[in-house]
Amino acid sequence: MGIVGAMAPSLKVHVNGLEFENPFLLGSGPPGTNAKVIMKSFELGWGGNVCKTISLDHSKVINTNPRYAKLRDPDDDKKVIGFENIELISDRPFATWLEEFRAIKKRWPNRILVASIMEEYRKEAWVEIVERVQETGVDAFEMNLSCPHGLPERRMGAAMGASPEIVNEVVGWVKSVSTIPVWAKMTPNVGDPTASPKAAVEAGADGISAINTILSVVGVDLDTLRPMPTVEGYTTPGGYSGLAARPIALRHVMEISRALPNTPISGMGGIYSGGDAAQFVALGCHTVQVCTGAMLQGYRVISKLNEELAAVLDKHGFDSLEQLRGVALPYFTTHSDLVARQRAAKKDLELERDATAWQGEIDKETDALTAN
Repeated sequence: MGIVGAMAPSLKVHVNGLEFENPFLLGSGPPGTNAKVIMKSFELGWGGNVCKTISLDHSKVINTNPRYAKLRDPDDDKKVIGFENIELISDRPFATWLEEFRAIKKRWPNRILVASIMEEYRKEAWVEIVERVQETGVDAFEMNLSCPHGLPERRMGAAMGASPEIVNEVVGWVKSVSTIPVWAKMTPNVGDPTASPKAAVEAGADGISAINTILSVVGVDLDTLRPMPTVEGYTTPGGYSGLAARPIALRHVMEISRALPNTPISGMGGIYSGGDAAQFVALGCHTVQVCTGAMLQGYRVISKLNEELAAVLDKHGFDSLEQLRGVALPYFTTHSDLVARQRAAKKDLELERDATAWQGEIDKETDALTAN
């Protein structure tokens, strides 16, 4: 534990020349849907806010109601372990967003405002949105190349981000005109988590955000026998997030961190606590984003997140997040190496162990083989 009376660990982060008071950003989605809520997040102490994704033509964006569905703990109906959404990007006029960006930066010049942008597979559209948005004074761009649902027919979101060749081309378009840092947001709905991030960095991306939501079907309502969220009796697969998504997000972040050790990463996926955030930092992230966690716990959760993250640093005697960043990465290896390490430690590795390990008390026997 830290020494009594010692200074609290610093949570400040510097990324791409930007200073964040703490590493917690509100992720793109409902927590950043207009100027009012973005400024509220800054008042409460969030280190940054990635606005809800915007495009040049809002008239093509039509959302449904309902648009969300929850996966609940079977033993506690109030506990949400997973969350699916079929929500699209912002349906507010582009001109309104430009006005609000200016107002936010005038009121909060030292808080980090990241504009999430998404466009069709047309160079002129990407160039226009970048040039017009950066004039408002936003601090950085996050390219949404990863939304798993909605508008695939327009080759937007994950339909674009799943192709490293297209990612490389589109990031190149954006970097050719952007005067501020550009982060590329990655989809987990791919076989190789590193291919598109590598393509983005090769084209000049200043950072990687990972992960966006996981394409999913959250469940079937057994009263109606219709899939959820049900809209006029029908649905479409949507983006899965929440606590249960965190192990998948951590794996993707780990792979990207090892493949691109010199590229800043903004990690997200199932972050509900400061301890969750610490795991992402330990796997190489510079900042973390919270979306579903804020939607279910409220904006004021930022105080708890900061306290819990600082407690992790203090527990290990760290003064800053830099000392935590990436500390877990060297400990990933192959299964064959794990076997060799156990042999070297003179642990019992007898053959045909399954014959004795499993005797019919499967719940107790599973516990005996579990690490935590």
